[in-house]
Amino acid sequence: MSRIHLLSPRLANQIAAGEVVERPASVVKEILENSLDAGADRIELDIEQGGIKLIRLRDNGSGIEKEDLSLALSRHATSKIRDLNDLEAVQSLGFRGEALASVSSVSRLTLTSRTADQESAWQVQTEGRDMVAEISPAAHPAGTTVEMRDLFFNTPARRKFMKTEKTEFKHLEEVVKRLALSRFDVGFTLRHNQKVIHQLRPAVSEAEQERRIASLMSPAFIEESMRVDVNAEASGLRLWGWVGLPTFSRSQADLQYFFVNGRVIRDKVVSHALRQAYQDVLFHGRHPAYVLFMELDPALVDVNVHPTKHEVRFRESRLVHDFIFRTTHRVIADMRPQTGEDTAGIPEAVLAAGGNAPTSDFLPSPGVAGVGQSFQQGRMPLYQSSSQIERPSSGEVREQIQQYGQLHSAVTPMAGAASASVMGNTGIAMPDADETKCPPMGYAVAQLHGVFILAQNDIGLVVVDMHAAHERIVYERMKTAYEAEGVRSQPLLVPVSMAVSSGEADCAEEQHEVFRQLGFEIARMGEETIVIRQVPVALANGDVTKLILDVIADMQQFGNSRKVQEHVNELLGTMACHGSVRANRQLTLPEMNALLRDMEQTERSGQCNHGRPTWTQMSMQELDGLFMRGQ
Repeated sequence: MSRIHLLSPRLANQIAAGEVVERPASVVKEILENSLDAGADRIELDIEQGGIKLIRLRDNGSGIEKEDLSLALSRHATSKIRDLNDLEAVQSLGFRGEALASVSSVSRLTLTSRTADQESAWQVQTEGRDMVAEISPAAHPAGTTVEMRDLFFNTPARRKFMKTEKTEFKHLEEVVKRLALSRFDVGFTLRHNQKVIHQLRPAVSEAEQERRIASLMSPAFIEESMRVDVNAEASGLRLWGWVGLPTFSRSQADLQYFFVNGRVIRDKVVSHALRQAYQDVLFHGRHPAYVLFMELDPALVDVNVHPTKHEVRFRESRLVHDFIFRTTHRVIADMRPQTGEDTAGIPEAVLAAGGNAPTSDFLPSPGVAGVGQSFQQGRMPLYQSSSQIERPSSGEVREQIQQYGQLHSAVTPMAGAASASVMGNTGIAMPDADETKCPPMGYAVAQLHGVFILAQNDIGLVVVDMHAAHERIVYERMKTAYEAEGVRSQPLLVPVSMAVSSGEADCAEEQHEVFRQLGFEIARMGEETIVIRQVPVALANGDVTKLILDVIADMQQFGNSRKVQEHVNELLGTMACHGSVRANRQLTLPEMNALLRDMEQTERSGQCNHGRPTWTQMSMQELDGLFMRGQ
């Protein structure tokens, strides 16, 4: 071992760069955050060879004074905090004062800037072992340009760990996407090897914001998502954004963006709350998609817990967890076919395809069809667009269905009950004559192979998996009944003693009242021993000890737990699955229509208990396309 000595400024910055600069994407994150903090509303980013050869950023922000340019490339120099108290309510994205110094130590960096009140711009570079800053005049509009060339040119060991150009640019583009989603009011331009990849204008209105999300994520996300905007004045929390429908789930968590006061984060409390909100409607192993923004007092969140500031710590984590869970859980529960003109339960893609009723070619014209007359599809107008086809109103559609039912009865006479069983006396299930609106799920017209219900609404054809739909309806009713009567408990004949850690025992003792509300009676018998005296009736035959340990683990990490409710719901779901209508059971039209009406009133009716979809919609435009109508 050599004697203790001071490191050179360049070596110290290169060591610090190990925390800040992992790859070109890390550099882009730091300089983009500086531009946003400077108030820029237009940012241009030029990249070459995935960022290894060149990263050049131009902005129209406030700029840097000539006297401050040399400090900008020094360690621990920042304009965003002054004392320790400022860290308690950080509102800027970057504040550590190490980014530019670290980047300049592992690349050839040039910083050019001009403030609005300066007559000319100035440029700064660092040279030599001691990284002495050299300032010279330059030509530049108001704002700042940061140019970084040859990343890791002087640290070849780090450069060996760089991936391919395509991979590095993919990581870099993801950083730009996140920041572009966090600031709709800023215009972004991204070019790679002189090719424009993204050119995003400032998005002010909700429609413009949705267009930006569609271009950065996918148009399908906006088509298959719901808008969220909840403001809890009592707690000072606001959550807004977009959450994907359960049917738009992903095999991996690649479309999940959560922002806290404009900062993209990855937080266990947030991800756990959202995972719980989707738990009852997602298929096993699938992940939800969302773009959500949380706004709260900066003093209630600590952003200084990670060098890259990807993680935060909430001062009231339980409050934040419950607020996120309740908000998203309520929105997901309301994702069902709505009555009247509200089409929130129908994906935008379906609505955009057209909400017209079927053409009269498929049904007999009023007053024309007679007994024994066969129905044939009209001739296909090869050069007539589907939008030009005249479609009847909802009232005319119902009238045609009634006539079809009467005609079918006349052509195939059946005795009383038999006729009602097959056709359901279609008039019974039809609405009153003065009703003009067709329900979202429409009216049943047939049953296919005892598995699917075929229904007709104003948009087109609705196909329902009757077992899956009935399973969800029964499940939700059982949950409502269970919650209404409360949690019933029963004492154990032989209390169960559990050996736990002292921390787990402390948690069980502190949360005694919470466990009592969940239906458990738990007492502490020693430093590392607890005893279970009473359990919920529904879980009497389950693995209670494992459940208690899971609940305690959740309470220690997230402040609360829904493990008990999840186990109860799992049991109710199994009961609902066995108690719902089975496949190959023949239903009458009134029974089918009753099921459709129940779906419109039941929460989460779009998915069964296992997360599979219960219904799908085909518009008339899609059906026309299958038969080349209008082409």
